[in-house]
Amino acid sequence: MMRLIVAAGGGGDAVAAAMLHAALYGDEDQAVILTYAWDRLLVDPLPGPRGADSFTGLEPVTQSVWSVPAEAQPIAPAGSTLPRLAAELPHTLALLDPHHGAEGITRQLEELVSHLAPASIDLLDVGGDILAQGDEPTLKSPLADALTLAACCRINAPIRLLVAGPGLDGEISADALRPLLGPLVHTFTAKEAEAVGSILEWHPSEATAMLAATARGARGICEVRDAGLPVPLTDEGPTVHEVDLDDAVSRNSLARAVMTTATLDEAEAYSREICGFSEIDYERNKAAWLTTRPPTKPDPDDVLSRLDQFQSEARTRGVTHTTFRRITEALNLGGSQRDELRRLLIHSRPGQYDAPLWSIEA
Repeated sequence: MMRLIVAAGGGGDAVAAAMLHAALYGDEDQAVILTYAWDRLLVDPLPGPRGADSFTGLEPVTQSVWSVPAEAQPIAPAGSTLPRLAAELPHTLALLDPHHGAEGITRQLEELVSHLAPASIDLLDVGGDILAQGDEPTLKSPLADALTLAACCRINAPIRLLVAGPGLDGEISADALRPLLGPLVHTFTAKEAEAVGSILEWHPSEATAMLAATARGARGICEVRDAGLPVPLTDEGPTVHEVDLDDAVSRNSLARAVMTTATLDEAEAYSREICGFSEIDYERNKAAWLTTRPPTKPDPDDVLSRLDQFQSEARTRGVTHTTFRRITEALNLGGSQRDELRRLLIHSRPGQYDAPLWSIEA
């Protein structure tokens, strides 16, 4: 039996989709996970999402949809986590391409539904920012979710919207989301999180890392992103809730605006108008800034000394955990140094590694 899961925001949502499939449908069913190739600058130095023309080795699924096998490669200087993810997951990863706006994504979905005749279609968002109105001051990345939400609403097929880990993306708080959530569908267990544990050893997603961490029992405050957003790790963290799709669109003003867009530029313009910014503009500015920094070889003793200072300050903010992405940014290291930093920290202080997060010692 075939299932289709749309990873609303790309990135770690695809990893969470694999967790969801195993938890709800088991090993006997197959899944196609439709996901963006839209990694943060830690992985991909080019701003914005990648399309099919940014890869070699893709395989055609339908006229508009390509799968990303393990053998695929992003064309330099682009980067992508999808080929490695394809190698480690038992599912087919299909490339969600927003360059033709919501109309293009709608076309991709229609073709997939016709081709696969899936037994179910789930639209999965980790964190819940897909329910943003657009004017929230903590909102950071509304465009990807808005485009997938808009496209899913145009499909003549039953689609279930699921929000996993309410508040874990640091964009809308769990308190604000709670009245908007529908029935509890599932609560992830430690065993289910362990199934993607090896992936989260290298995958840079913060929200899905916290989803897995809360399933494994982590509680406290996790500091994330370059801005150091504090995200509570609570019993709500590993939960998955259903949300009415029409209610979500009624709430999400950006999704309504981009409904008939035919280009990504057009969708971006709506994001600037409605939300006051485009996350791709942020990536463009940050990418330009990163190119001005000369590459450096960090000295391990200096890194550990600066880590101690960071942790001391974090404890005063009530922080109990953080992500390796956050540490990399806080120590002013380049994205390419994240894995090296991670190995150094785990080797030097293994007791602080609360997989897949880093525990701030008391």
